[in-house]
Amino acid sequence: MEVLAGQKHKHLEFTLVAVSELSSSSVPPLSTPVIARFSVDSGVAELRFRQDSGFIDGFNVNLGTGQLFKLGPLKSLCISGSSDSNKEKSYARGVTILFRNEEESRDFHSAFEQWQNEDVTQGTHLPNGAISDVKSKFDNKIESSSAKMYFHYYGQLLHQQNMLQDYVRTGTYYAAVIENRADFTGRVVVDVGAGSGILSLFAAQAGAKHVYAVEASEMAEYARKLIAGNPSLGQRITVIRGKVEEVELPEKADILISEPMGTLLVNERMLESYIIARDRFLVPKGKMFPSVGRIHMAPFSDEYLFVEIANKALFWQQQNYYGVDLTALHGSAFQGYFSQPVVDAFDPRLLVSPPMSHVIDFNEAKEEDLYEIDIPLKFLASVGTRVHGLACWFDVLFNGSTVQRWLTTAPGAPTTHWYQIRCVLSQPIYVMAGQEITGRLHMVAHNAQSYTIYLTLSAKMWGPGAEQGGIIQSSSCKLDLKEPYYRMSQPQPYTTAQDQQPHQLLQPQDIPIHTNDLEEPKLLQQPLENSGAQLQ
Repeated sequence: MEVLAGQKHKHLEFTLVAVSELSSSSVPPLSTPVIARFSVDSGVAELRFRQDSGFIDGFNVNLGTGQLFKLGPLKSLCISGSSDSNKEKSYARGVTILFRNEEESRDFHSAFEQWQNEDVTQGTHLPNGAISDVKSKFDNKIESSSAKMYFHYYGQLLHQQNMLQDYVRTGTYYAAVIENRADFTGRVVVDVGAGSGILSLFAAQAGAKHVYAVEASEMAEYARKLIAGNPSLGQRITVIRGKVEEVELPEKADILISEPMGTLLVNERMLESYIIARDRFLVPKGKMFPSVGRIHMAPFSDEYLFVEIANKALFWQQQNYYGVDLTALHGSAFQGYFSQPVVDAFDPRLLVSPPMSHVIDFNEAKEEDLYEIDIPLKFLASVGTRVHGLACWFDVLFNGSTVQRWLTTAPGAPTTHWYQIRCVLSQPIYVMAGQEITGRLHMVAHNAQSYTIYLTLSAKMWGPGAEQGGIIQSSSCKLDLKEPYYRMSQPQPYTTAQDQQPHQLLQPQDIPIHTNDLEEPKLLQQPLENSGAQLQ
């Protein structure tokens, strides 16, 4: 290692065993000796490689946009960030670097970070002379404290274990990948938000040429260990720690695979990162696993749940709590409890109408489409009852070339770690069988990686002349998807009258996705049979 410094220029050099370009098999590895040279000239920090004959063209790395990843004790991957401002049409180049010993590897990584800071202090110089924003798109829209907690949560093995032990989730992903080997064999795959790396390993099992596992949390280090423990697969997997909004990859992907779904599909706002990854890394007409998501909604009646929530506020009705009258806060507490969406598994017989759905096509959706989601609601009541709110769940489609497979979180289906979610009205509405229920589900994204939910349900007049009549009762609520009530109880054992049949569970894999479904949300074409369920 050699260091030289002057008033105008300075540089740092390392002797390497070998350097080879990652994205091209036609370029042979550079033989020894190869010198890696860090330097700053005209305010731009860069890394270049040279042999006795001089510097090697095409191997320059701008340290303002470049990244360095450790592949092993003596091997690293250096990615040169694209200088093209049109990220959708350009991608980075990568070189693998082989060091003489572990000490020089550590020194090189330390020097890379220091020289990056050298560039940052002087600004990253773009072709037009502008100074790039040091914040990524993710950082600009997400509160830093929320992001810190989010990545801390998913950086712990116990939470990864909780997801891995969701055998509906994990088993469905495994089946979707392995049953569609034709989509993966010989292809480049990017795993967006790789977590433990399990989906990357599935892709490698299916014959992927190479998998880039992108993970922003500390879980990336555990993923490296897990992948290294499976060397026959791990040799085709590269773990890259960073956000998909920021990292650069040496080649485009044929397939994106990810598990970006949160509660109500959109919670945690990772779907936006999935779409950003599509725009940055996926080749035209590349595949996404999953490719379509649907939010299903139906009004429900659950007197037990309503009373349970309402009774929580009884504490604030005490007029002599250690000599203090608490009743002034009862109204606020009552509304506060009803502002929490309820996460649990419920009996599908609590639904009072067939569900409707809102479709999000991940292949076509824009990131901005997820900032605000507005869904008009329209149902036909199957029974006369009190409607206590709106029940929601989701499913996603793996549209493989060989097999189409659905992952569903529907009530009555095997329970997942997502459960279902219910928005409970503080003022229920009464409906009769055959009465139309209308309303609106309006979700607005906020910077704590979640959504504010505005729900309105209304009962219209029914019977002769109903079309000339208007709304006879309406109820609204505002909820924060970030702060749910994790009830997570198993469904209540509701009995069914002999002359009534329960709602038939809709199997999502039996409902094909048509082009019309992706253009406009509609009522599902297969209504529940014998839908006049009797609630006990």
